[in-house]
Amino acid sequence: MQPEAISGWSDAVAPHPLAELLECPPSIQNQLNSSAQSLDFQSGEVVFQQSSPCKGLYLIVSGLFQRKTERLESRLTLSPARPGNLVELAASLGDDRHTYTLTALVAGSVLLLPAGALSRAFQVFPRLRMRLLEELAREVSRGYSASRLTRNSKPRRHGAADGAGRGSGGQPPSAGGPSHA
Repeated sequence: MQPEAISGWSDAVAPHPLAELLECPPSIQNQLNSSAQSLDFQSGEVVFQQSSPCKGLYLIVSGLFQRKTERLESRLTLSPARPGNLVELAASLGDDRHTYTLTALVAGSVLLLPAGALSRAFQVFPRLRMRLLEELAREVSRGYSASRLTRNSKPRRHGAADGAGRGSGGQPPSAGGPSHA
């Protein structure tokens, strides 16, 4: 992929500003603002558990939070959630079950936009749901890109660039001689 293409692609999947994502008519803004709940967490406290019912959309206000998930008998640590991150778009827009566990790494706070208030806002102003679905698609693309980069940047075995498993001069080692593979 050409550098210009990479730059254009990364711009397309970059997170959009929060104010742009949540932009809606004043009456809906007032409804969401009045229903929002500020929640404080100490280090080690769990904000929500994977597979538990989702209470709404979470905005990280302060602190640092760890995302962990269990998939196919494997435990995975996902990227940390930082101030300004919307978390659990998938659960709040989808099947209402958390897709990972969120735990405070340091003291912090989150703003919860309750599911009921979001649902009412989506009914009155469907474009809000559409913007959040688009952001979810960008989030998935960023995650896919990060996993591809991780897979493609695995450390090379010693000698991989000059014919690993080959003797000097790039020839296979002799049957009785030493092997550097």
